[in-house]
Order: sequence, then C-alpha cells, then structure tokens
Amino acid sequence: MGEPATLDEVRAWPALVSLTQAARALNISRTTAFTLAAKGQFPVPLERALGQQRVRTADLIRYLEADGGASS
Repeated sequence: MGEPATLDEVRAWPALVSLTQAARALNISRTTAFTLAAKGQFPVPLERALGQQRVRTADLIRYLEADGGASS
C-alpha cells in the first residue's frame, strides 16, 4: 500500500484527485477504495470527471481535519 499521504501533502494536491490517490490519503488500499465507492460508502463525496470517479481535494482535507489529521 505504501506510505499514507500527510495532510500537508494532500493540501498541495490539485483540486481533483483519483480514487487511488484519495485512498493513499485515507490510508486504505486501492481495492478497498473502489469497493467502498461501488457500494456508495466512500467516506468523502465522489465526482465524475472525464468518465472517472474523482475526489475533491477540499472534501478530502475537511474529512482528514475532522478525523484529527490521523493520516498526518
């Protein structure tokens, strides 16, 4: 799975990121991220961009900050 992204790293990301990149910030596997998304249970809202599911970085930051920045 690799190292989780820190909150500071996430803050430097572009406005929309892939589900895989969001999974890294949440410290979950890519498989878990896609499973949660398919079930409508991903912890942050998903966007459709260019036919793919994306996560708004601002939503991801809000989630991580509310979680106490557990990934940082």
